[in-house]
Amino acid sequence: MLKRYLLAPGPTPVPPEVLLAMARPMIHHRAPEFDPIFAEAREGLKWLFQTRNDVLMLAASGTGGMEGSVSNFLSPGDKALCINGGKFGERWGKICKTFGVQVTELKVEWGHAVNPQLVADALKKDPAIKAVYVQASETSTGVSHDVKALGEIVRVHDQTILVVDAITALGVFDIKTDAWGLDVVITGSQKALMLPPGLAFVSVSEKAWGHADKAKNAAFYFNFKKERENQVKNQTAFTPTVSLIIGLQEVIKMLKAEGLEKIFTRQGQLARAMREGMQAAGLALFPKESPSDALTAVSAPDGVDGQAIYKNLRVQYGITAAGGQDHLKGKIFRLSHMGYADRFDVITAMAATEMVLKGLGHPVKLGSGVAKAQELLMVK
Repeated sequence: MLKRYLLAPGPTPVPPEVLLAMARPMIHHRAPEFDPIFAEAREGLKWLFQTRNDVLMLAASGTGGMEGSVSNFLSPGDKALCINGGKFGERWGKICKTFGVQVTELKVEWGHAVNPQLVADALKKDPAIKAVYVQASETSTGVSHDVKALGEIVRVHDQTILVVDAITALGVFDIKTDAWGLDVVITGSQKALMLPPGLAFVSVSEKAWGHADKAKNAAFYFNFKKERENQVKNQTAFTPTVSLIIGLQEVIKMLKAEGLEKIFTRQGQLARAMREGMQAAGLALFPKESPSDALTAVSAPDGVDGQAIYKNLRVQYGITAAGGQDHLKGKIFRLSHMGYADRFDVITAMAATEMVLKGLGHPVKLGSGVAKAQELLMVK
């Protein structure tokens, strides 16, 4: 028997309480008993996003929320600034081009965070830019971008909105949607929200709704204005993921019981233990600056194939992690500690990583990283 551990950066483990909630008999989404469930979920999302604005629920992956955050706010020929510091930053540019948007791409070396001043300079150079697209946490590299600083820069431009992919950030570290001037914030159900894949969430500011009123791109399924009209009445424009929304109701109860500050503290402690544990084992972190607390990206040692580390974690020890993407394939591996994770997930991942490396012939001292993680994660 091989016990399985899900430590990939999405999907992430689902708590038993949430699985049980979703196992309840199916109810109809237009029936009266669904109304209070949807209403509680809507209010809970506002709390989680730290916003007074409505947060739309869409039956889609996070990419559906990303697509809608282009098609609903921009018209063909409009200009957008896309920050490309990884695989998901690259996706912003592809989506924009699909909808006829003129893209200015601000390329950031993978493993680095964007310099906010470069964004300020780009907006000064071209005031016609109508939207800035960025990741709060770039999952492919394990780097977080300073969206607070970007919010301060963009909010003074009356005709420009800031759109933030927070798919592996929201519920991991602090994202103050309203206070920081983040016009559109997107997340997905299968990351820190501890649900199966299938729901995207998008908060929209009044400034962004102004863009939506003028946008000329076609939108049928991802029509945010239509969704807003329905969701304020605790309905959806189309059939929702009923069981996932019931699960979301349970997730929000769990998150509120812990509290945002305690959640962020716990996630930060797990991230620090994973990072410092890897370094104590003699491994180098891939991010050169601003590592995300959602996951840890680790450089494979010289002479060791990162894909072999990723594969052996799963095949030999039952741990599903993630490898590198594009030119980083074989060069890094990634381990998540977001959502339904605790200290022993980190310790297990650390121990298995050392054992895999030892098995691949790398001269790691068994227990070196584990000891550091244990030291940092002991209950004080």
